[in-house]
This record gives sequence, C-alpha cells and structure tokens, in this order.
Amino acid sequence: MTMDLKATLIAQNIKLPENFFHNIQKYKEHLFKWNKVHNLTGAKDENTVNEFIYDAVFPVSFLKPYKNLLDIGTGAGFPGMILALALPDTQVTLVEPLKKRASFLQFIKADLGLNNVRVVKKRVEEMDAEHFELITSRAVTDTKMLLQLSKNFRDSRSTLLFYKGERVFEEVDQNMPHKIIQTNNRHYLLLGENL
Repeated sequence: MTMDLKATLIAQNIKLPENFFHNIQKYKEHLFKWNKVHNLTGAKDENTVNEFIYDAVFPVSFLKPYKNLLDIGTGAGFPGMILALALPDTQVTLVEPLKKRASFLQFIKADLGLNNVRVVKKRVEEMDAEHFELITSRAVTDTKMLLQLSKNFRDSRSTLLFYKGERVFEEVDQNMPHKIIQTNNRHYLLLGENL
C-alpha cells in the first residue's frame, strides 16, 4: 500500500512550515534523478522514499526547539536534510564524507535556497570541535560509537537523537538519562540531561 505522506503527517499533527511539502516534492524529484546516476540511496521508489521522509520528520512531533543541529552521516539527506526542511529556524550541519552525496546535498541546499543548511564533506572525526544543541544520526553505527564520534560537538546540555531499530534496548546504558520513543518501524533514542 502506498503511503500518502502529506495526509499521514497532517494526521499526526506535526507542525511543519507552509513550504514543507513543496520543498519535499522538489527534493524527491531531484533524488530520483540523481539516484539513477549516482546510487545515493537504496530507496528507489516513491513509497520507500515517503517512508524514509516520514521516519526522518516524525521526531518534530516530540522535539523542543533547538538553535542548531549536527547530523552525522547524512547520506542522501535522511534525517538531516528532511529535518532542515521541517525546522527552518534551526541551523543544520550535514556531515557526509562521500563526494556524490555531499554534492547532492549542496545542490538541494542551493536549489531550494536553504539558508539554514551547511554541508560538510568530511568524516565527522575530521571536523573541528564545535558545539551543537542537538546531534542526530540514522543507521551509521551503534550507540556507543556514536557517543564517541559526537563527543567534540556536545556538552552536558546537548541532546542526542539516534534513529534506531529494535536492538536499541541492547545498546543503551541504563545509567544514562534517556528516552526511547517507539513507532511501528522505528525506535527513536533520545539521550541527554534535559529530557
């Protein structure tokens, strides 16, 4: 069954900017074009891409406002670029080491005129230390490694949002302040003092 992305998001009462669906449509058109040549993502059909977008944007329903966000290993834009479209008042830094993906992200930024997006074509380990209020990552590595990779970019007030599967429960140190938000296909792991 094909997902009606707009209807599903509206039904969830997720607050999105007026131009969100217009920008998402343009993003999808470019993604399908580029994907044919550059193989940016395994999501090849409209339904899978809609599911990826929904998956990426769902946390807007429970996140508080953040001034800035670092997305580690953005790939073709999940979740970082989608969050940037949903959160125009948040400065979003997308870290993606692969040239073809970073070029695609840069193209989307320019095409949609996204002033709140910065694309960094590096591995996160190669970036200079900087402070972010929110750090996100989807399908990059396990939680312990993500904590290691993000240590130069956060302090005790930062929040971490990791997009996880069912194994999340095995990856969480129970002593760490955390919250797990479960949906049918995804577990969202929030870590930080301010939950």
